[in-house]
Amino acid sequence: MRQPFVHRNLPRLLLQARESVMAHTRPGLRSHGLSDQQWRVLRVLGEDHGNGGQGVETGRIGREAFITGPSLSGVLTRMERDGLVQRQRDASDQRRTVVRPTALGLQRVDTLSHTIEAHYQTMEQHLGKTKLAQLYALLDEVIALDLPPTD
Repeated sequence: MRQPFVHRNLPRLLLQARESVMAHTRPGLRSHGLSDQQWRVLRVLGEDHGNGGQGVETGRIGREAFITGPSLSGVLTRMERDGLVQRQRDASDQRRTVVRPTALGLQRVDTLSHTIEAHYQTMEQHLGKTKLAQLYALLDEVIALDLPPTD
């Protein structure tokens, strides 16, 4: 006999929530010729992490943008072709590649950040500051659980 599910399908709900948020973001991305993945890369590069323009190592971009190595390589190739990023070998470790946004890439981040922040303001108006802060806190807690996989 099949065990009935007790809990709601959390992965599906998280995907639905992501799609709901992205439904407002994607038109702006597309109008600037960007895919979701390209935007995630630009967002990581735009946040700069205090690197002072030294660039971000590709492994870090992959981790923070949730893009696997082979996919990231293709995304970066297209972004370099489109003049959004520059890649080069790390001077201190030739095995590593660092990526920097170009002026055009930073311009896209700046332009889109206004649109995206406006959407977050709308979400905050609908949910309220307290609920939005609770949502962020709960998501941070879920991410930090780091539960061991089950069979």
